[in-house]
Amino acid sequence: MRAVAPVAAVLAIVLGTGLAAEGAQDNARIERMRDVHGGVADVSSPLRETWKWEGLVGSRRAIEEGRGNEVAVLGDVLVFESDGELVALRPATGEEVWTVPLGEAPDCGPLGAAGWEETTTPALVCLAGSGANREVTVVGPDGVASAPRLLGAADTKRYGEPRPGPDGTVLRAKREASGPAVSSGDAVCTDTGECTGTVEAGRDLVLRAEDAVTGEERWSVTVPFRATRADQCNNWLGTSWDGSGNMVDLEQMLDPGAFGARIQGTLVQLYGCGIEAAVTPDGVPLGMTIEPGTGGVNSLVAGGYTGFTFDDTVRTVLYAADGEVVGEITGHALEPGVTDGSGPGTLLATDSSGRRLRAYESDGTPRWVITTRADAQLFLALVGGTAMVMTEVGTVRGLDAATGAERWVWDGSDDVGGGYLEDLFVSRAFTDGQSALLLTEDGAGGAGLVALDVASGEVVWEQHGDEAVTGGTAQGFDTALVAVDGNLLEVTPSGVRGLG
Repeated sequence: MRAVAPVAAVLAIVLGTGLAAEGAQDNARIERMRDVHGGVADVSSPLRETWKWEGLVGSRRAIEEGRGNEVAVLGDVLVFESDGELVALRPATGEEVWTVPLGEAPDCGPLGAAGWEETTTPALVCLAGSGANREVTVVGPDGVASAPRLLGAADTKRYGEPRPGPDGTVLRAKREASGPAVSSGDAVCTDTGECTGTVEAGRDLVLRAEDAVTGEERWSVTVPFRATRADQCNNWLGTSWDGSGNMVDLEQMLDPGAFGARIQGTLVQLYGCGIEAAVTPDGVPLGMTIEPGTGGVNSLVAGGYTGFTFDDTVRTVLYAADGEVVGEITGHALEPGVTDGSGPGTLLATDSSGRRLRAYESDGTPRWVITTRADAQLFLALVGGTAMVMTEVGTVRGLDAATGAERWVWDGSDDVGGGYLEDLFVSRAFTDGQSALLLTEDGAGGAGLVALDVASGEVVWEQHGDEAVTGGTAQGFDTALVAVDGNLLEVTPSGVRGLG
């Protein structure tokens, strides 16, 4: 016993130290997951409802216009409009952290569709009031609103209607009053709204950003009008800068002055007749050479932007966060839907045949190329050095992110929940740094949740049909999943649930 006791003591110390080290590593991983897009603290076991908040999610006007589930992530809280107020929920408990009254005809932004668009922003800009009494305030993560500033009628007349912008700005946009005469060229439209031909000339568009608190101009960008296909100038598109929606003039379906925008926290995307461009929150224009209707610009979750065209050959231009061009690749660049925040950035692209998959560094430097047995559709996740790719035949393949070598294959249509699921598709992915949680849909419209071990591709757990915590409803316009501060939330127009 005297001989065994020292050995046991040493083992206890070693095991204790090992457990402490593992605990420290696990805590570090969880904290890292709180800061990455789509990161969840733990997806190692089936989900259940942990809390429920009931109420309207989104403004009534947005919901009526089909823009449901519009939310923002400010710091570590989920924020949205609800019956004339901004409401902030603590994601771990569902507690209302703060509310801010908005006043008449509120318009807050930048907001994004939960689960589909980037929703993280440092502040929300809110407009309220009507006519000469229109005001703007800025609300931060703590729920403190700036003093209201009156939006002058003279500025509206000169620069255009105000909209909430990124980075604490008010955006205004307006077609220039002077310039070449508007020419519809050979463009014509039928009574059913089908337009052909080319609109040859029109007015340039000026986008202006002013500080929401002080009103001082931060920057101004002029987007030149370019000859464009008539179908980009059809007023049935409802493109309206002020968000009010255009009234369709059946006598004049061609509208060379039509334009609108998608305003996000990382990018302002402009579109309309003769207009196709994007502007960063710092006022850097991107994609100015893209022919209207043949491409666009997207922001990357990892930072930077991609400009893509899909005319004769699909090409992607890579931009740094400051808007500088850093590379160009053939094909449509795919970024991972979620990462664990470790390792170098990776983009994937397929060639025209869809059978050759290429990997690139974030600056476009080639990394590897492989031949695949099925067309890669989605780059689901990049976790632990494994790139998870969804193919057209419904399989998920785990590839070595450094070499492209196949590590594992998961075929979700084989004996899922004791049955066969046809046309399986993965609409969203989340990760805790060890497992990837996939939100799946099948050809019959059913939904499910599957957690895969990233290293092996083995199923950790799954929920399908009636047992799924999503209630068997696939992510769509009414239901969406979003990660906030390491917590997984389900957002619907009638409420929010915590899942864990």
